[in-house]
Amino acid sequence: MKLTYLTEDKIDQFIQAALAEDIGDGDHSSLSSIPETAVNEAELIIKGNGILAGLEMAKRIFHAVDPTLKVELLLKDGQQVSIGDRGLMVSGRAISILSAERLALNCLQRMSGIATYTRHLTNLIKHTKARLLDTRKTTPNFRLMEKWAVAIGGGINHRFGLYDMIMLKDNHIDFAGGIDKAITSTQKYLDQKGLDLKMEVETRNLEEIKQVLQHNNIHRIMLDNMSVEIMREAVALINGRCETEASGGITEETITEVAETGVDFISVGALTHSIKSMDISLKAKKK
Repeated sequence: MKLTYLTEDKIDQFIQAALAEDIGDGDHSSLSSIPETAVNEAELIIKGNGILAGLEMAKRIFHAVDPTLKVELLLKDGQQVSIGDRGLMVSGRAISILSAERLALNCLQRMSGIATYTRHLTNLIKHTKARLLDTRKTTPNFRLMEKWAVAIGGGINHRFGLYDMIMLKDNHIDFAGGIDKAITSTQKYLDQKGLDLKMEVETRNLEEIKQVLQHNNIHRIMLDNMSVEIMREAVALINGRCETEASGGITEETITEVAETGVDFISVGALTHSIKSMDISLKAKKK
């Protein structure tokens, strides 16, 4: 899957902003206690079980701090890991290693937690045609990494932001005065602006689905907070005329049953907003 949002420029911008936040006018703990010429080596130790994500990102972070650092990846993103595994080795100027350490670990820990939970949920529905989607329920300024982690874990990225897809949710519909007005106004707007954006419309019941189906050029219908029984009726009613997406309060206890209704996609906000980070550390190798 090509991740169009994952550009060199976007990654570099994130790293520079994150390093500026962390280092400020200098890593004074390292600068004050370690000789400037000191050279050392450290290894990344995995302290949890799951799917590793963020190794490539960590390598970029080390090189952004100091291009002379040597980084050897011992594992790959998306690989199943266990407690005690080693992820990478980094060697070079000791102060540089320490200045990059926390940002590299923060990315690795959170991304691995997301990838692990994504893989878990994906495995629960792999016998169906449904694909797992993330949402915009992400950490401000960390969305790039979180969506990258979902992809590493085997999930599918939904829209990245408000600009790359039309999604008419309940508040849009209510503020616009109903489904028909919201869709008609949106289609007019897209024509006037010359925008080629896919449109998804959230529905809360079968009657709203019928209203959406009266319009053309609808890419996907969201089935929001519907019971499994109603969802199954909805899939039959839509009958392939649009993609379908189940959403709203779906958990690992319910996701299999939801997938078996025949929906095309299932979006789960918890992939990025309620995960447990993997325990990972960077330890100096003693000489």
